Amino acid sequence: MSSHIPVKQIDPATDASNKNNKIETVELYASRKKIYVKEVHGLFQKIRTVSLWALMGMYFLFCWVSIDSQPLIYFDLPGREFHLFGATFFPKDFILLSGMLIISAFGLFFITTLFGRVWCGYTCPQTVWTFIFMWVEERIEGSRNRRMKLDKSPRSTEKVIKKTMKHAVWLLIAFATGLTFVGYFYPVRDLSIDLITLNANGWAYFWVGFFTVATYMNAGWMREQVCLYMCPYARFQSVMFDQNTRTVSYDPNRGEPRGGRKKGVDPAEVGLGDCIDCGLCVQVCPTGIDIRDGLQYECIGCALCIDACDDVMEKMNYPKGLIRYAAENELEGMPSRLLRPRTFGYGALLALMIGALAFTIMTRVPAQLDVLRDRGSLFQYNGRGLVENSYTLKIANLSEVPQHFSLSVEGMETANIVTTTDITVNSGENVSIPTVVEVDPEAITESNTELTFRIESTAGEPLVIETESRFVGPNPQ
Repeated sequence: MSSHIPVKQIDPATDASNKNNKIETVELYASRKKIYVKEVHGLFQKIRTVSLWALMGMYFLFCWVSIDSQPLIYFDLPGREFHLFGATFFPKDFILLSGMLIISAFGLFFITTLFGRVWCGYTCPQTVWTFIFMWVEERIEGSRNRRMKLDKSPRSTEKVIKKTMKHAVWLLIAFATGLTFVGYFYPVRDLSIDLITLNANGWAYFWVGFFTVATYMNAGWMREQVCLYMCPYARFQSVMFDQNTRTVSYDPNRGEPRGGRKKGVDPAEVGLGDCIDCGLCVQVCPTGIDIRDGLQYECIGCALCIDACDDVMEKMNYPKGLIRYAAENELEGMPSRLLRPRTFGYGALLALMIGALAFTIMTRVPAQLDVLRDRGSLFQYNGRGLVENSYTLKIANLSEVPQHFSLSVEGMETANIVTTTDITVNSGENVSIPTVVEVDPEAITESNTELTFRIESTAGEPLVIETESRFVGPNPQ
């Protein structure tokens, strides 16, 4: 429902009495008007179809794929383990997640400076699901004109059947989406069985239902409203644009003035531009804008208008590219550069972050060793007259299998571990091991000596981890 506010318009030509002041109603908020998108075929639609199937395939299949009985992608929140493509990460690896998010941000900035909002047009989840729902609507209710006619027609058996079928398929897709999403946090095979047998916990039902409703509403009902009003990217993308950024653009120098004409007519002979004012570029736009009005924040860079216009130009025997990916400089007849300082900067930062993350992952060891010396006492003598220091060893197993370690100490002659030296740590487990080291007083040459603790795997792949600490003893004589 529209909201209105009365605004007083003051005519400066009137006298001080303002007798001719007028009250005009200005519309601040308007209810959504349904956009009927016309189906179009072309190069960019083919590219989107490939990206859509690839992304949807990965999303719906990856939670079902297992490697050595371990899901390919699984976020075990209760167990605080995150399994990604055969590797296991733990909360201590949060820095890696931060690195991935930074890489994603710089990657988005880099692509945006080059080609504008192509992320939204080809890979954004909102776009992907919206196009799927639009495809279902097209197959069930028919072409754009048929859908418009169906919505305007009175209630009938045919209308009820088609609407029911459409919404049923939408809900089925939405449910599969919600089930799959929760399946990345709750083993999807167990989740499917537990939902059917009513053995799943309440949170599982809640989140499956939540994402089902969210998908159904966002892709089926709200559609472009999400892109226009809810997505922050639509608001700050212009910060990354410059006169060399290639965006979906209409060439007014070639297209204006617009006007209809017969096929094969030379536009110059009738004083017109190449645009025949057919309106197809508007009919195929999922956000309902007219690209001929210039660059608008509502444009998601989907290039459907390019495919539609190229098809018309081909039928009219005109050159393609009246609507195309073009930079502002290009449209104004000036040189346009794809690579420039801004793109080099984003590209360098992106390459640096990718290299740093790759190095961190490749050099990541499957275990960690921390040694904390007991600060409650400097040292003490035991019953055999040897000097003792107490430590707490914290060992974390970051691998997917149990680890068996042999503990030793180096750095001082006669240094010996009194407590256990055979340690087993389960996968993902963090253990604290109280450890006591004794040294013959005659072997102490300094009151504070560096000591190295060493753990070595006794089974599986060879693994050696060393951590330094200090041994405190009496002043040597």
